[in-house]
This record gives sequence, structure tokens and C-alpha cells, in this order.
Amino acid sequence: MSSPGSTEQYVVRSVRAEEWPAAKALRLVALQDPVAHLAFLETYDDAMARPDSFWQERTAGASAGSGDARQFIVEGPDGEWAGSVTVLVEEAGTTDWAGLPVERRQGHVVGVYVRPEHRGCGLTELLFDEALQWAWDIDVERVRLIVHEDNGRALRFYRRIGFLPSGVSVPLTAGSAESELEYVLERP
Repeated sequence: MSSPGSTEQYVVRSVRAEEWPAAKALRLVALQDPVAHLAFLETYDDAMARPDSFWQERTAGASAGSGDARQFIVEGPDGEWAGSVTVLVEEAGTTDWAGLPVERRQGHVVGVYVRPEHRGCGLTELLFDEALQWAWDIDVERVRLIVHEDNGRALRFYRRIGFLPSGVSVPLTAGSAESELEYVLERP
């Protein structure tokens, strides 16, 4: 039997295309988190307004067997999704979502979320272990993420697992004066 706070009772795996309702539900919960305004570029109202076809396509595009993205979920013993992380592949010679040039093949971590009642027991580490291993297995040169300077909990975690500031600030929207910080982890 697992002790309280143990990660042994959880399973980390890739999302399956048909699980789009659960992916949508977890995203909506994440967008209601007190720091969602710092952690996500999307609002709850915007997400609620999206049609089911959006969620179906998004989940299918990040499921096992798809090419340029992978969403990992951590599932509890009761089947509830406790958290999620997604890695998007950005190819050298393209531009990223903010219009900045991508200089080398890299993974871009987005959508990091663990439900509050599951925090503090190592689930985020489990999600990142799986996500980073997938990224290294498909030969990305580095993995990056974008984080708001006021999101202290996220910054502490990313630094603890080895991500370092690149010195790049990424505008939140095209032409925006507000920006976030890029953190990177080089291929081991």
C-alpha cells in the first residue's frame, strides 16, 4: 500500500484522442487556478467558448502516435487526472507562436498543471520526467518553456529541475510591451 503523498499510486501516460472530454475538463479546471492569469495565455471564458471540435482536434494532435506534440497526463488510482503537461516540437527555420525565429529543433513545454490537492508529492516531477524523455527520444536539441516572472512557484520548480534563463523575453502578444521569460534545458 502506498503511503500518503506517494507517487506510486499514479500513472503517467500519453493522452488518447478519445479522451478529449477529460482533457477539456482538466484545462477548464487549470484556467480557474488563482495563478492562471500568470500561467496561461488563454482565459476560462475563451476556453469555454470553444466548440467540441477544437478539443477533439487538440487532443488528437497531442495523443500518442501523433507527430509534433505530446500531452502527458498523470492519472490517480480513481482514474481522475491529477495533472498534465504538453510538449510541442518546434523545428529549426520556423517561427514560434510569438513570431520569433526557431534556431534549432526544440521542445516547447506548455500547459503545465497539477490539481492543488495533488501538489507537493512529486507529480510534476513525474510529468516532466516523462515529457523530457519523450523530447530527448525524438532528438530535440533542447527544451524550453516560457514563464511569467511573477509565477514564483513555477520558477522555483523549473530551476530545481535544471531549467535556466536564456536571457530571452517573449512578448505575450504581437507588439505587446508585456513579456515572459524563456527558460531552457539543454539536451543531456
